[in-house]
Amino acid sequence: MAYMVQKVSVIIPNFNGREILEKNLPIVLKNCPDCEVIVVDDGSTDDSVTFLKTIKGIKMIVQSQNQGFCATVNNGVKNAGGDLVLLLNSDVAPRPGFLPPLLKHFKSNPLLFAVAAQDSSHENNTVIAKGRGGAAITKGFFLHYALKIIPGETLWVSGGSGLYDRKKFLSLGGLDKIFAPFYWEDIDLSYRARKAGYFCLFEPGSVVDHYHDQGAIKKTKKENYIKTISYKNQFLFFWKNISDPLYNLQHLCFLPYHFFIALAKGDWSFYKGFFKASLQIPSLILNYDWQLTGNSKSDREILKDFEK
Repeated sequence: MAYMVQKVSVIIPNFNGREILEKNLPIVLKNCPDCEVIVVDDGSTDDSVTFLKTIKGIKMIVQSQNQGFCATVNNGVKNAGGDLVLLLNSDVAPRPGFLPPLLKHFKSNPLLFAVAAQDSSHENNTVIAKGRGGAAITKGFFLHYALKIIPGETLWVSGGSGLYDRKKFLSLGGLDKIFAPFYWEDIDLSYRARKAGYFCLFEPGSVVDHYHDQGAIKKTKKENYIKTISYKNQFLFFWKNISDPLYNLQHLCFLPYHFFIALAKGDWSFYKGFFKASLQIPSLILNYDWQLTGNSKSDREILKDFEK
């Protein structure tokens, strides 16, 4: 029996992105016909809200205080009316005809969690095709990498250019706010979905343009801060999700090695990231029982599918 799809809701988080919204929102509305379009403003201090009030055909949710990417997206998904939710960053512009290739996968795959679009990433005056990824445990760390841009499974779906099953998204608790303010939250959610028995696909026939340099992170955060947060969340992801005893032993044994390498390189962001992650260990402990609930696939089973 086919898995019927009724409606798509587009969720766009925004923080001080008035200029990029003015550029990309009309493209979203044009290329997402018959979709519910929800823009969730995360306590912007520019004139984003005033601008959004002038746009017809959207639903706006205004958060009085800045809550971060995870909470903002979760708020949009919670208030969406669609069976599927298309998560788009404000710096993303979907190309014409991008939606049908994503939708077709949900018609006959009841265990499908999400489908990733091909992300044409505009960065440093070049355009790089992204959107499909795998990972491996290497020297005690969970390291993700790009896979060939061909149809197939992907370990995770980007929270900035992917179509998700709303019911499954909510059943898994959505994006985990422990990864605030940004990065690794979509990898975490997709990994938890795989542990629950679902899977993710990559669809190169669906293309979006992603203007990273115009996004809120690149425009407002310094490089060292971004690196620190990325390291923090890399640690948190491992501590939260990896339950295989051998992988955990490898992680502990290789920590001194990674500390030495960071010291030799003067990579102080690594140390800062580890310290910030350590401060959140109590939160991980409090949620530990929840993390293990409903797991049907092991770490080894999941990562075996993405061996190079």
